[in-house]
Amino acid sequence: MIGTVLCYVLLPAARLLRALQDGFFTCRKNVLLAKSPSTQIEGVFAASRGRSVSEEQEALLQQCLEEGAGNLPASESVPAVGKVSVTVTSGWLEGSELLMTSLRELNSSPEATPCADQQLSEAALASSELQDHAVAEQARLPAEETVTVADSAPWAAVVPQTDQQIAGCAGINAEVLNDDPAVLAWSLACDAETVPAELPAHPIQDAVPFCPVLTEVPYHEILWRDWEDLSVRPCVLEQVSKNTPLFEFRVMSYNILAQDLVEQGLDLYVHCHPDILNWNYRLPNLLQEIQHWNPDGWYVLCLQEVQENHYWEQLEPTFKEMGFACFYKRRTGTKTDGCAVCYKHSRFQLISLSPVEYFRPGLDILNRDNVGLVLLLQPVLPEGLDLKAISPLCVANTHVLFNPRRGDIKLAQVALLLAEIDKIARTTEGSYYPVILCGDLNSVPDSPLYKFIRNGELSYHGMPAWKVSGQEDFSQQLYSRKLLAPLWPSSLGVTDNCQYVTQCQPKKLGRREYSRDFLLQFRFCDVACERPAHLVLLEGVTDVKPDRPAHWPKPAAMVKDPDPQPFIPRCSGVIQHGLNLTSVYSHFLPQRGRPEVTTMPMGLGATVDYIFYSAEPVENRAGRRLYKDGALKLLGRLSLLSEDVLLMANGLPNPFCSSDHLCLLASFGLEISSLRES
Repeated sequence: MIGTVLCYVLLPAARLLRALQDGFFTCRKNVLLAKSPSTQIEGVFAASRGRSVSEEQEALLQQCLEEGAGNLPASESVPAVGKVSVTVTSGWLEGSELLMTSLRELNSSPEATPCADQQLSEAALASSELQDHAVAEQARLPAEETVTVADSAPWAAVVPQTDQQIAGCAGINAEVLNDDPAVLAWSLACDAETVPAELPAHPIQDAVPFCPVLTEVPYHEILWRDWEDLSVRPCVLEQVSKNTPLFEFRVMSYNILAQDLVEQGLDLYVHCHPDILNWNYRLPNLLQEIQHWNPDGWYVLCLQEVQENHYWEQLEPTFKEMGFACFYKRRTGTKTDGCAVCYKHSRFQLISLSPVEYFRPGLDILNRDNVGLVLLLQPVLPEGLDLKAISPLCVANTHVLFNPRRGDIKLAQVALLLAEIDKIARTTEGSYYPVILCGDLNSVPDSPLYKFIRNGELSYHGMPAWKVSGQEDFSQQLYSRKLLAPLWPSSLGVTDNCQYVTQCQPKKLGRREYSRDFLLQFRFCDVACERPAHLVLLEGVTDVKPDRPAHWPKPAAMVKDPDPQPFIPRCSGVIQHGLNLTSVYSHFLPQRGRPEVTTMPMGLGATVDYIFYSAEPVENRAGRRLYKDGALKLLGRLSLLSEDVLLMANGLPNPFCSSDHLCLLASFGLEISSLRES
């Protein structure tokens, strides 16, 4: 009797506590079963979590189970599983910990049935905030769940029952029939065969309590990302309704996490099983993700943290087979990763390519090895339309320094990139071609660096360097680095308007800054005949000043260069640019009331990845510039996720997302004029 009470009271309470503790470790599912027995897996991940039930507690639970199981009826039944990839076995205590690590671990599936009258009170279930969230998520699922057949992809997420429902039940173990861990559930949502989950029950020889069947859920049910169609906005409809055809294309920006950086910073990924950090797992996973969001192929793809050997040996050959032209720039110094830009050569032609190196010897403000790429692309139009009927497109991709304390370096790197964009995208009339700027800027929304890009101006003099990117708060430091004007020396050749000097003041063709005749005049100038004050006095040698011959030319001070170099002031403490860029994303999810995130370093969500594009400013409101679409129109975007959703998926990377960043995706339309070939 005592054992039965312990089994039905203490055991569910202990299990509920463990479920709450394991709420953040949610995506360890079939990958674990594919690699090792449940007992081994449980031990590995209990150690990685840094918390486990003591041996005394485990012994108590086991004793409760044994005493309670003897009081269970012997005429229970379980549902038949047919060809589905799950089997019912004994030893539930070994596998239950593993089963609790799924995304929907705190939510029962529609066909769940309690085991031998074991249920917690409604008050106990209502006390869990995670349970409430899981119920809300379950409401989005169809009323009738499905179970994939045995030959479907094994990397769908398993939705088990709660601990309260499986306590005292027979264990459930999954049979993984496909040994390739890189096979994900990207295609499962569309291609997998399904059979009804409501299968007839049949008795088994060994009487065990009733247990539900695990249900496999595809990727989109776990980390669902909506495609937001922005072409239905009134402002876009009004512009498109004028019978102006559009050249439509998509742009993806993705920090794919270089493998060398993973291996150098394993402490950042202690929440991940080692198998999902392996490049042989991550590569096909990343490629499947890229193809999933656009099966017809990307038109423009901007990648960061691309490892050089992986690019040349695997990525570039794969993208070329997909019809892409690719360009790559490795970081300077000893770094092994860099940036890549790929575009469909059937949709674009390359006009110019400009790699950007931010490292400049001797300059402390530019002493890091980050790089960027700037391309000018000509869209390819259908036959019958002249190429001049559409404007070229400037695409820039970069990865800015991470160090949160060195905002001065970040700002100088961005200014140098904007100067390169200004050079490439500036037309002969002084205007700009449409610009799309992608990259990992290592700065959060509404930080000074973000505002500089979006508003076109920043007063930086006296600003703490850590404040530029807004990543961390170092206000408690007594002696923090401050930004002083000018931010970079004039020798860099970049003005405070983020333009190259030669772009602001082009030289005349054939002009020499100092002609030979001009320099020869200094041979006989008055300054050359004056005795230096520190010169040693030698009688008859250094004390004699020659008389000025009558045929000498006028003093050089009176001779002026006919075309002097203009003077450019550099000490205002304000930097500007005229590219008129705005962000594709709003950085907030109104339906969830939470900010968007693009990465999760150390379990904390943040937005550091962006796609900026050219727009037309309409007004300034409280220092914030407002824009409307111009010749380049934003037609759609792939929604981002909030921090709480990613926490339920065990953060980034996870078995589905093989990078510590989310990909950004936007659809654009570029106006085509009515000009036709004659």
